[in-house]
Amino acid sequence: VQLQASGGGLVQPGGSLRLSCAASGFVSEYCSIGWFRQAPGKEREGVACFRGTTGLSVYADSAKGRFTISRDHAKNTVFLQMNSLRPEDTAVYYCAADASGWGALTPYEYETWGQGTLVTVSS
Repeated sequence: VQLQASGGGLVQPGGSLRLSCAASGFVSEYCSIGWFRQAPGKEREGVACFRGTTGLSVYADSAKGRFTISRDHAKNTVFLQMNSLRPEDTAVYYCAADASGWGALTPYEYETWGQGTLVTVSS
C-alpha cells in the first residue's frame, strides 16, 4: 500500500481546507487510517483516524468540533475536512495506515506513511 496526501496550502485564520489521502493497492476495511501532523520543533501527533477494529472515527481534542474525517471506499481515499483553522494548526499533515486495525492516534501504531502536505494558517 502506498499513500499520497494532498490538499495543503496557505489559508487565513478561520478558513477551511480539505486534505485527501489516496491509497494505491489493497486497503482492507479493517485497516486503521489516520491523519497526523507535525509542527516545527514538535513531535508528530494524531489528529483524527478511522480505527479499523471498530470502524469508528476518533479525534484529538484539538480537532473535535472543527475537523471531520471521512472516506470514499470506492476511490480508496480518506479526507480530512478542516474548518475554523487556527495558526496553531500550522504543520505538515501526514496520513498513515495500520494493517492491524488497532491503531488510533498514536503515530508508532502505524507502519505505512504517506509523504506530508504542508498546511499554513496565517494572515
